[in-house]
Amino acid sequence: MNRNTPKLLTGVTMVLVLLASAAGWAHEPAKYNAREQWWWDASWWEQGALEPVANHKVRTEWINYKSGDNEIRAMVARPADTRKYPGILFVHGRRGLDDLIQAKVRRLAARGLVVVAPDIYGSRFMDPLPYEHDYTIEDDVANGVPVVLKRKDISSRKTCLVSHTRGGYYTLKAAVTKKAQEKGVACYVSWYPHMQDPNAPEPSQVYGYAPEADELKVPALIFIGEDEQYQRRRAIESATKSLKEKNRDATLVIYPGVGRGFDFRPDNVRTFADDLASKDANQRAAAFIYKHLR
Repeated sequence: MNRNTPKLLTGVTMVLVLLASAAGWAHEPAKYNAREQWWWDASWWEQGALEPVANHKVRTEWINYKSGDNEIRAMVARPADTRKYPGILFVHGRRGLDDLIQAKVRRLAARGLVVVAPDIYGSRFMDPLPYEHDYTIEDDVANGVPVVLKRKDISSRKTCLVSHTRGGYYTLKAAVTKKAQEKGVACYVSWYPHMQDPNAPEPSQVYGYAPEADELKVPALIFIGEDEQYQRRRAIESATKSLKEKNRDATLVIYPGVGRGFDFRPDNVRTFADDLASKDANQRAAAFIYKHLR
């Protein structure tokens, strides 16, 4: 046993405790049945079968597309072969399209996807991590949809809007306000999205969510960590609950033991729980996208 063993055991114990709490074992075991949960996989539990994971070498390039009078630069990541794959539009959040987020784009492409990722801030010479929201960039996002659909190397007739953090709000507006969900968008996927207008007053940030969320009609898959910031988590959970009450296809995945940024946190602060959550979310997102873009 080396000096790292106690820390490892502590971490594993914590994960198990969190999983037990999330599952309801410690509270109401008589009322809880895992087989009724959305994540239950009988073929895995009973037969040991795991779904195969697609692993592709990835190549990248940069393109430009027009959005009004502006030229938007975009990263394109796709499997390094000549086959056609489903195409998606990935929209970054407040960080911008920096090296950490470009790596996230490549990880999506490695599952067998053509990913178009516009550099919204850089193309408009905006600094990353903006406080206020510039509404004109919503057009830049919406105008990225036909760019994906016109590509000759995609196999899908529609696309999915994929995002994280504030990009979740940008893609929500593109889907609903810009009506992209009526002309080419088949699904919405987002990691811990901002579900409120960044320019809304503080009470709305804490207690409400963007009204556009109620108008999202395409299937939605959202990932957060249980340690998500309170004001963000509340809006995400409320919006998802509202969609479910409207009988919309909306799934919220909450990972135990992780917080915001688990899918791109750098190696100097990354944890085992971050890695487990990011791998699972990556694969679930790809399966969800394939399901809706076949």
